[in-house]
Amino acid sequence: TAAEQSTLRQYIDENRLGVAAVLLTHGHIDHVLGCAFVLKTWPGTPLLVHDLDRPTLAGVATYASPYGFGAYQAAEPTGALVAGQPVRFGDAELEVRFAPGHAPGHVVFYHAASGQLIGGDVLFQNSIGRTDLPGGDHATLLRSIETELLTLPDETVVYPGHGPATSIGAERRNNPFLVS
Repeated sequence: TAAEQSTLRQYIDENRLGVAAVLLTHGHIDHVLGCAFVLKTWPGTPLLVHDLDRPTLAGVATYASPYGFGAYQAAEPTGALVAGQPVRFGDAELEVRFAPGHAPGHVVFYHAASGQLIGGDVLFQNSIGRTDLPGGDHATLLRSIETELLTLPDETVVYPGHGPATSIGAERRNNPFLVS
């Protein structure tokens, strides 16, 4: 919305920040609505997505209007996120981990120095990402969580795409989808 755009622009300006890149965990509509605005407002900003999620991102334009987003503007990726290839900006380095299951090219971003993970729609507090959307697969999602997230330290803070933050340890102990 215009209000969200204003809030973002104001926050970046007031804090004298720069926009280094737009990093997409995946290409579902609820994660990409502001991409065109960012690219237009801060020209030259790279838009990065895993190659396997380019079709997911491209498909948003075909269903945005029926979902009530008639003003949706598509944005073209300018580069690819590759598992194991870090993303660097300033002094920060994010490890890109491939975690499909919710979406075919879903990735998460791990910042080892601070023990924080941007998890997109893979792992939530006491839940996991849905797998009933095109390209979703429950077994694949569980395998991704096991190999890419549960291998991180228990203290790792997870910031999911929706809902409150959690930790790897809390989910290992309490998440009904993971506890056997």
